[in-house]
Amino acid sequence: MRRISLLVLLSGVLALASAANAQQLDAAFGFNTLKAPSNQAITSSTFFPQSIGGGFFPSVSADYLWKNHVGVQGEVSWRGKQNIYGGYEPFRPILYDFNAMYAPYLGKKAELEFLAGGGAQSTRFYSGNYTCSYFAGCSDYTSSNHLMGHLGAGVRLYVWNRVFVRPEAHFYFTHNNFEFNSSHSERYGVSIGYSFGTSD
Repeated sequence: MRRISLLVLLSGVLALASAANAQQLDAAFGFNTLKAPSNQAITSSTFFPQSIGGGFFPSVSADYLWKNHVGVQGEVSWRGKQNIYGGYEPFRPILYDFNAMYAPYLGKKAELEFLAGGGAQSTRFYSGNYTCSYFAGCSDYTSSNHLMGHLGAGVRLYVWNRVFVRPEAHFYFTHNNFEFNSSHSERYGVSIGYSFGTSD
């Protein structure tokens, strides 16, 4: 998890160093919650389909914008604390996506953000037993991965020089999400970030 976050931040820093012609490069850390349909459909008296929603989801994002306010963006968000699947097995969802981005000015100190792209939902199920291999090291989980579509929007408000606060909303559409009772989830939150340049 920390490796994924560091990778996203490192990618942003490397892009800054290698892209001298970039008009705007931004990085942000977010505080979010994930909403999804509750487990209303009961298939038996003892089984309640699991909802992926609930809990605190930190996020890390970075974007690169050109002069025409069009660019690319990537982000990763994960459940801060493990949840319990089916009443007995700890699990943690991780959502990552890569997007096309359009960010027109809303005023002198504000920008809109519109995102559309895809990625994956990777859910880690923790067994408590470690499995080790020479190349991958040791882990105590197995992952279930599903392709995912993503739409997002936010309002970037510059509060001090290049520091911004961004209220945001994200909508995920996960293919074949059979572990949970819905293929749809929503992430709402706010990010704090920094712009390394400004577009004209």
